[in-house]
Amino acid sequence: MPDPALTLTFHGAAKTVTGSCMEFTSGGNSILVDCGMYQGSRTLEKLNADRFSFDPSDISAVILTHAHIDHSGLLPKLVARGFRGPIWCTQPTRKLLEYMLADAGRIQETDTERRNRRRDRAGETPFDPIYTEKDALAAWRLCKPVDLEEWFDPAPGFRARLWNAGHILGSASAELEAAGVRAICSGDIGPDNKAFQRDPEGPSGFDYVICESTYGDRTREKVSIEDRRKLIEAEVRAALVRGGNLIIPAFALERTQELLLDLAAIQQSGAFPGLQVFIDSPLASRVTSVFEQYSSQLQDTGGTNIFAHPSFHFTSDVAESIRLNSMSGAIILAASGMCEGGRIRHHLVHNLHRRDSTILFVGYQAQGSLGRVILDGAQTVRISGNDVRVKAQIRRIDQYSAHADKDELLDWIAQRGPISGNLFLDHGEPPAMEEMRRELQRRAPELAVRIPQIGESYALRPGKAAKRIGTGLPDIQQAIGRDWQNTYAEFVTGLKTRLNAIHDQRQRQHAIDDMRRVLDSYTEAKKDQRTKRGKQ
Repeated sequence: MPDPALTLTFHGAAKTVTGSCMEFTSGGNSILVDCGMYQGSRTLEKLNADRFSFDPSDISAVILTHAHIDHSGLLPKLVARGFRGPIWCTQPTRKLLEYMLADAGRIQETDTERRNRRRDRAGETPFDPIYTEKDALAAWRLCKPVDLEEWFDPAPGFRARLWNAGHILGSASAELEAAGVRAICSGDIGPDNKAFQRDPEGPSGFDYVICESTYGDRTREKVSIEDRRKLIEAEVRAALVRGGNLIIPAFALERTQELLLDLAAIQQSGAFPGLQVFIDSPLASRVTSVFEQYSSQLQDTGGTNIFAHPSFHFTSDVAESIRLNSMSGAIILAASGMCEGGRIRHHLVHNLHRRDSTILFVGYQAQGSLGRVILDGAQTVRISGNDVRVKAQIRRIDQYSAHADKDELLDWIAQRGPISGNLFLDHGEPPAMEEMRRELQRRAPELAVRIPQIGESYALRPGKAAKRIGTGLPDIQQAIGRDWQNTYAEFVTGLKTRLNAIHDQRQRQHAIDDMRRVLDSYTEAKKDQRTKRGKQ
């Protein structure tokens, strides 16, 4: 078979919701659409430190759909490993990336330093940061802004243009033409009637469509912004009645600003006089400054700066953040949205054990993330090496999602038709993808739907079904979802309680000895395997 005119390889976000990265190759030139970090379990996050499955110096350009870290977070690593091409994106995305990537670099450095200092890691090989703040700023300087719906040539043999995706400020879907093939990568698609953003847009008639499927198995109740404000107002009222703090894990980009939009409206109604809202995220403060620059263009703001409300307090330094520990009856917004890093973990340590406090989740929680563990009902969680009891009220509101639900995704796909080749579903967990595939094939039996694995490559030709030419990477697929460290954390946090339930001292010691013997048996078995291999 001759070399295909255009190939597509999935390097991330296949059967998982993070790590978005696709490579298109034609005529000896390769471009990436997104280059994001994996987020979730420790095992999954370790993939961020692995070598790229391609040579970064061979990549001619990157097209970035938006500034969220699961789509942009490995750009600094890409640059540090040899990439020197342009990173095409919208102007708002470029402005946001200056802060998003720099913050990601600082987090890499500080988290690595903190993890290396932990007592439970004494004597182990120290971690190295995946990249630094300097690498992050080097990546940002390569960003080349382009207007929506304006054709550009990202690399020889490729034409592209960006379309409003309605997800967050500056978000876009990427339309590509190469070797006679017409394709579109959805990026993350926003819901209809989302705050700040217009509804998603895009042309029709493609050979290939690659569409996200985060909420492919969920249809949310359609609510207006006013209805949503009633929901958040009810949660605030209930939290204040309990007397403790209302802790909201919120992504610094878009989710925080949407919450502030609604909280400002509620405060202006006089519902909660004297209520104080603390935005404990330096990144959220910087990102909000970008929203302020575009406030006249954003929907639902009335053309005014709603972020300057007198009840909003943006904390800057660590000392201010620590002082919040002594408060009750406040709303505290902190990143990260999945509780995997940042100041939210600090506030969880000080509020999860309080029966009068409330933890309100307003965003997607990936499998294996701390947020997902809490939301799934864990009674004890492990945070930075410490066991924390969960006694706070755990609440959830779905109506702040920046992702389209199943019906909205199906509508977006239908509007891109006819699709003469294949529809690929990515950026979703397997149950959501399978549900979406079943519904798509029920509605359009002739539509060829594929769910790729990480590492799979496909030959793309005009009007033809894609042909798989490279298999997936099973080791990476095994890292997706919950991992042994999630199970270990659950096991050890409940171990002391279970041992205390054994009232006989000797029986308790026998139980500990039995567990040691089981672990030793696995160690000895491993030694035997190495010995046998050495004799062969």
